[in-house]
Amino acid sequence: MDTLKKNILAGVIAPIYLLYGSEGFLKEEAAEMIKSALFPSPDDALSNTQMLYGQELTMGELLSKASEYPMFTPKQLIIVRQFEKIKKPATKEQQKQQEDQLNRYLAKPAEFTVLILDADNLDKKDIEKPPFSFLKKYRHDFPLIKAPDLFAYTRAKAFGWEFEPDALKAFSAYTQPSAREICHEIEKIILYASARNGNKRITAPDVYDCVGISRTYNVFELEKAMAERNLRLCSGISLMIMDHEGQKEGLGNIVRFLTTFYIRLWKLALPEVRQLPAPDIAKILGMYGKQEYFVKNYLTYTRSFSLQDTERALIALRDTDAALKGLLPYPDEKYLLLQLMQRLLG
Repeated sequence: MDTLKKNILAGVIAPIYLLYGSEGFLKEEAAEMIKSALFPSPDDALSNTQMLYGQELTMGELLSKASEYPMFTPKQLIIVRQFEKIKKPATKEQQKQQEDQLNRYLAKPAEFTVLILDADNLDKKDIEKPPFSFLKKYRHDFPLIKAPDLFAYTRAKAFGWEFEPDALKAFSAYTQPSAREICHEIEKIILYASARNGNKRITAPDVYDCVGISRTYNVFELEKAMAERNLRLCSGISLMIMDHEGQKEGLGNIVRFLTTFYIRLWKLALPEVRQLPAPDIAKILGMYGKQEYFVKNYLTYTRSFSLQDTERALIALRDTDAALKGLLPYPDEKYLLLQLMQRLLG
């Protein structure tokens, strides 16, 4: 994605882009960048951009449109959503004809057309089959974000802002790990913080105020109670979080946060990891920016949990997540929460 952005900003526009993967927001953002680079004004972009859908056309029809000259500007943009659903030929002979047609176009793409082919998830088998295999040099993958902390930290930095350690920890705990959600929340927080501080630092209170977190009952207090193995306090704080945020959403946030908590403890179960310098441990634990500050907390927490405790906890969290997704039955969220706490600390 970084290379793609650099090329677009430098005015290096390819004739074709195959954007595929689960992160629709980032694909839309890339398409908008290409559009802005092609056209000097929004009016030009509007009159010279066609939006098509894969299930409504064949490859032959698409290439025919790409070969038509634009009306009023030197370039035209054609965006095909759900390109993976483009109509398949009925016979092998027709398939061969379309493949030949595509290869001829790829050998000499129309200079006046930029094609953006937007596909959803493609598995490894599909990506190596026509038409995707012919588009290898034009492919850009947008998979689900694997490190939301790093993505949020980098995104804020691109706007000239920086998360304080407590703020990033709070943001990651309460924001859904998707590019769309993260980007929207960061824009909202920056807008809020800009009105009351000039140092371009996002603080924990900024996150509390914008994301709607209780300053009294939150996952940080829960983390401390977990480290003390205080079942009653953990259950009480968790119930308060659920009352504040909503039953299902609150429990979902708790499960996501505690899963990260126990995975970090599981990684620290290895003595050779605990002996590394703090910056190296932070990388292994998936802590970015200045979150290295919290490494010492986790090293202390390992005294309260054995490897077996951690593995049992991860199984309990997996089961609770499955229940919230409708894969296992449960009477209500409060029962599910109290059962989880018993399995974690009972």
